[in-house]
Amino acid sequence: MRLGHDHVRVTVPATSANLGPGFDSMGLALGRHDVLDVQALGTDTTDVTVVGEGAGEVPLDEQHLVVRALRAALDLVGAPQIGVRMTCTNEIPHGRGMGSSAAAVVAGIAAARALIADPEALDDRVALRLATSFEGHPDNAAPAILGGATVAWQGVDGARATRLEVHPDVEPWVLVPTERLATKRARGVLPTHVPHADAAFNAGRAALLVEALTRRPELLLEATEDRLHQDYRGDVMRGSVDLVHALRERGLAAVVSGAGPTVLVLGRASDGDLVADAVAELLDGAPAWRASCPGIDAVGAHAERL
Repeated sequence: MRLGHDHVRVTVPATSANLGPGFDSMGLALGRHDVLDVQALGTDTTDVTVVGEGAGEVPLDEQHLVVRALRAALDLVGAPQIGVRMTCTNEIPHGRGMGSSAAAVVAGIAAARALIADPEALDDRVALRLATSFEGHPDNAAPAILGGATVAWQGVDGARATRLEVHPDVEPWVLVPTERLATKRARGVLPTHVPHADAAFNAGRAALLVEALTRRPELLLEATEDRLHQDYRGDVMRGSVDLVHALRERGLAAVVSGAGPTVLVLGRASDGDLVADAVAELLDGAPAWRASCPGIDAVGAHAERL
């Protein structure tokens, strides 16, 4: 496989995984993005600049996650390795449960797809499999690649995903704390076994969530109930879990975003200022939290050749 281009710009969205009951399977692409300019060089140079989230914290060499994913994608299709000059302008918070690592992996794969002469060699299905090999599960990678809401699973031939058309009345809010939480730590507090009744409960709610997201948003509060992971994580993100419960007591479909500690609220545009008023009341200007309504990214990762 030869290279067909030498300069591309990649845009990749933040994501929220789980959405309550859809543990390790459901996700949503959000309207907050990382934008990367990637230039292929004829030398063995690796030059990475990071602006915004992650600046001064992430590696600026071959260990940068985007570079690692780019190289893995080039290897997968038999394309030559290249020198890289890359500028990352990041909006996705790190360590907050908004898919920053999945976004980096998907960005590297999308950059490789735009650089090679035959982009179909890295189509969405191949990209998802490769991203999942980095991430371990496809719940964040799937919406980052496909946009919108997704259901992902591990098939006999690797990770698979299907995209859902989200009802236009669904309006996500994200409440992002200043504190961070490593995914490994958040997963480490989960039990190895759960009661059969809880598993059955979540299976029913996950099925209902598909209906609520796509056709009946009025069911979102019930559809986002969870018994598998959120309350178990209270010991490592008590503020987030307490905020989820407080919002739900006000009739709002609040969940922990991914491994947390960000809180996602699946509001309804037709409810007007209901979410904004509840957030303002509960946070009361607390500087430790930032609330925003980023919208849904319906496109997913995409690249343009410069």
